[in-house]
Amino acid sequence: MPKNTSYSLPKDSKAWQQAVDSIASLLPDNTNLQDFDALQSLPVFALVVVLPTQVSTLDIHQYVQSWVNEQPNWHLVTVAEDADASFVDISVSDIEPTADNAQRQPFTQAQVSRYLLVPVTETLMHPAKKTAAAHIIDDQLTTRLRHDLTEEYKSTAPADSAGNIDVVDCHILSVGHMLRTHKLACFDMDSTLIEQEVIVELAKTAGIGERVEAITESAMRGEIDFDESFAQRVALLQGISTDVLDDICSRLTLSIGARTTISALKALGYHTVLVSGGFTYFANYIAKQLGIDEVHANVLDIEEDEVTGQVQLPIVNGDKKASIVKQTAERLGIDMSQVVCVGDGANDLPMMAIADLGGAYHAKPIVQARADAAINVTGLEGALYALGYPALAPTE
Repeated sequence: MPKNTSYSLPKDSKAWQQAVDSIASLLPDNTNLQDFDALQSLPVFALVVVLPTQVSTLDIHQYVQSWVNEQPNWHLVTVAEDADASFVDISVSDIEPTADNAQRQPFTQAQVSRYLLVPVTETLMHPAKKTAAAHIIDDQLTTRLRHDLTEEYKSTAPADSAGNIDVVDCHILSVGHMLRTHKLACFDMDSTLIEQEVIVELAKTAGIGERVEAITESAMRGEIDFDESFAQRVALLQGISTDVLDDICSRLTLSIGARTTISALKALGYHTVLVSGGFTYFANYIAKQLGIDEVHANVLDIEEDEVTGQVQLPIVNGDKKASIVKQTAERLGIDMSQVVCVGDGANDLPMMAIADLGGAYHAKPIVQARADAAINVTGLEGALYALGYPALAPTE
């Protein structure tokens, strides 16, 4: 049977603000350290480094410091744990093991190290240039750490496992991401909150996998747009019974860390939204399991307990996802600088682009390259680390 485990997470941690306060002498005169917009014009970066359990015994600090020592323009400041932080308790169910699956933990155990990268000389930087600089630093540091840590891991790990894991995530973000209070978190469903792509599962069940794949490839080549490809794929589902849909629901598996992440965000006061290019039939089922506040997805048209194959407009494509996120924020009176969006596909990029923090979860390279943070070495709880929170800890 699944069991409940409690974890704690700082609710109002001042750790990042304390770190920023400590570098006041390195910043231009009269810098208002409480003005997040003013800080955005400074090339002060938050650096979050995440190591999974397999390599968490490695001394990450020495590797980060070694890289910084070769960069004459940067200081490295460690963000200390906030001893005075108030905490929230998160109760998460471990996932019951199956015959072909060992006991799955509610998230990936990891070590999280947090730093500030501060310029040696006082300077301002245009936001666009700052974003470009963040990507350059991210690429350089991530490449370096992956190489060095993989080499050390290979020297100590069992021969059959060495080199078969992603060893580190590095997030280079504006310090403003860490200082703001975010209030709205929006998640894609397929391959993000769940491990499957529902349209693929439907196609397999209906015996039309090859035909659906051909339509998908045509869309990827730019021969047809998303809406047309979506309509063609849905048409192929005509006649599938709701019994089949229910069977597919029962076989969907939540991504590692999904329960933990949603539980943590709700405990922290976030409004949570599932926004999917999939179908409400499945999205509502997943949202209920996770306790997500609201759902936006495509309606799967059903008559007499069978899928009609007809599309109900409007189709939830990439642009519609972004529109839903914006309208939800406006309805709730939440500024877009307080919005977080997480997804894995190209159709998630529009909503990620308008959010303060866009997270790519085990995504394709093109999506990772355009995201603010790419989560690869943990479960979905990596989104919490990208938001600046320390590693989840069991409650004693």
